[in-house]
Parts: sequence; C-alpha cells; structure tokens
Amino acid sequence: MLKQRILTALVLAPLALVGLFGLTEGGFALFTGAVVLWGGWEWANLSGVEHPTQRLAYVASLVTVMILAWLGGVVQAAWPLWLGAIGWLISGYWVVRYPRSSDQWRAPAVRLTMGVWVLLPCWIGFNQLRAIGSEWLLYVLLLVWVADIGAYFAGRRFGRRKLAPRVSPGKSWEGVYGGMVATALLALLFASWLDMGTAQGVWLVVATLIVTLMSVLGDLLESMLKRLRGIKDSGCLLPGHGGILDRIDSLTAAIPLFALFRLWG
Repeated sequence: MLKQRILTALVLAPLALVGLFGLTEGGFALFTGAVVLWGGWEWANLSGVEHPTQRLAYVASLVTVMILAWLGGVVQAAWPLWLGAIGWLISGYWVVRYPRSSDQWRAPAVRLTMGVWVLLPCWIGFNQLRAIGSEWLLYVLLLVWVADIGAYFAGRRFGRRKLAPRVSPGKSWEGVYGGMVATALLALLFASWLDMGTAQGVWLVVATLIVTLMSVLGDLLESMLKRLRGIKDSGCLLPGHGGILDRIDSLTAAIPLFALFRLWG
C-alpha cells in the first residue's frame, strides 16, 4: 500500500503542478473543472446513485452549470462563494449532529444538492484565486497540506479527546490544534515573504486559522457520507489513495472560503 501511494504521488505531483501553475486561464479552468467533475462522479456514488447512466447525468448537469457560469462571467463573481459558505454552514450543522441529523439529508436528492454547493464553489474559488495571483493558490494548497501534517503528528503525540467519534474516530481536538499552530506559522512565514504590513499579516493569520477549521469540516463531511454508504474510499482512481474526493475533500471547503477572504483583503 505504501509503495502504491508513493508511486501514485510521484506520477500525480508533476501533473498537478503543471495543471495548476503552467496553464493559461482557459486551460486552468478546464484542468480544475475536470478534477471537480470527477469528484462529481464520485459524489453521485456517495449520494446513493450507483447506476452509471444516472451518475453521468449528474456530471452532465454540473458541466452545464459550469459552462453557463464561464460564459456568463459568474466564475468571477463573489455570490457563488457566499452561497457555498451558507451551504457549508448547513453541512457543519449536519456533521455536528450526526447521526441524529441523517434523516434530514440521507435522501439521494439532498445529497446530490449538497454536492452542488461543495463542488461548484470550489471550482469557482480555484479560478478566482488564480486570477488574484498564483501565489495565493499556492498558499491555500500549502495551508491544507501543512494542516494535515500538523494534525497528524499532534494527534498521534497528544491526541486524547475525540473530535467527532461517530463520523471519524481517528481525529482528535489535539490534532486540530496542532494543524492550527502549523498553519499559523505558515501564515507568518508567508506574510514575511510577501513583506506584508502588521495589519495585513494579522488578517492573514486570522483568515488562515478559520480556513484551517473549515478544511477539517470538508474532511468530516466526506467521512460522514462514506460512513452512511458503508464504504472506505470515494473511488479507486488513485492507487493507494482512493478517489479524487479523498484527496480534495479538505480543499472543497478551504478554497472557496479563502477566495472570499482574499476578495475582502
């Protein structure tokens, strides 16, 4: 399993770097759109839609919305990010109250709708961050990566209090705190690198801590859906890593929120 994970990472890492930082505006939108749409294919399965034709219909609906958003200039608007933020507040409520809340969202139609506010704002956020500056796209990717590493080591060393035992038994509050400490240090380093002023640096640290918490929610939401479906991974596209959603679950929450913070800042 470890060998598979390493080999897959060695193949995917350069492809991801070229796709995220080496493409023009339209190419970047197509690349991130393809990733999000594959996530939509897997999300349909998490929603209880198993027939391939029905899953393709869901992906096709996402494609239609994305094309209309691109042609209509919506991809540069802030309101889809706000709608996504509202959707994540609802998702957070369901995660906190799981399994009591499951009757409110277990219907496939509700889960499919949930996927719309999870996936589309993520794609829009990707494109807006790229337009603002590639350094901010790099930053939010590092943020999620550093948060995962900090949470992993802090959780293993200090983990005592379970974060959401009914959703993801392996996560602890100590792991969350470790991830926040790690990303706060990242924010300070990034602020120093960009020669930010004190007010901007403080704003970046505060935004980073909030986005770090949101990235945890992205992970928990997918775990909740997988638990209801009784599956371990969202898919099998990436050997040793599971599916696309298993790799971008934290980003689906972090990207649109950080894009909002950058628009404010």
